[in-house]
This record gives sequence, C-alpha cells and structure tokens, in this order.
Amino acid sequence: MNIQCTAVALLPPPEFLVRLTAPGRRPPQAGHVLCELAATHEGDHAMLLWEDDARRVAVWARWDGRRANLAELAWCAVTDARTGDACGLFAGHPAAHDWDVTDPTLAAVDAVLAGERPHPGPYDGGG
Repeated sequence: MNIQCTAVALLPPPEFLVRLTAPGRRPPQAGHVLCELAATHEGDHAMLLWEDDARRVAVWARWDGRRANLAELAWCAVTDARTGDACGLFAGHPAAHDWDVTDPTLAAVDAVLAGERPHPGPYDGGG
C-alpha cells in the first residue's frame, strides 16, 4: 500500500464565479483542497471537485507550489482485478491507483478504534 499525499492548498474560487455573484450576496470563499494521489507521485497535486457523469469526466483541482487550476479530466479506465472496482482517479494519473492508496488520517483513526474495540460486534452499551 501507498500512503496518500498530504499536500494541502487554499484554492480561491474561480474568478468567473466571483463575477457571477448577485449584488449584495457574499461571494464564494476560498476552500482547502487535499491531494488524493499517492505520496510518491510526481508533478501536480490533484483533488476531485465534482463529477459530470453524463460526459464521463470530472473536474479536478490541480496545483503545485505556485499556481492552481481546474482541469476537466476523463476517468482512469483501469479496474481492480480483485474486485472489479474502477479507479477513482483521472486518466494518466501518476503513481498508484486509488485502491492502493491509504489515507494516513483514516489509517490512524482505524488503529485507535481497533485498540478500543478489537473485536467489532453489536453495540453492548459498554465503554
């Protein structure tokens, strides 16, 4: 397994969205994006923003240390031979497919929960 990249960036809203804001309304605010690629990736960081299922593409935030942009990218066509699940990253992505990437935050939470309740079962009301 590969650990997920932990790069985070503050992404300002696209200028066209700011211009479309109705008079007297609060304009869209900047938001944080977290890279979804494996930590060993080369090139830009990337995070899925929204999907366009009808066109079989998705809009991704792509960034490096100096700039950020939005890119409409097709889905990776590779499927996991074990499960048949499609990769949830974009076509041509660097490094590992999403099923081989472990989110370090979720892994840490899982480890704590496993220590507190090593044998999952029905809730027994205990502590």
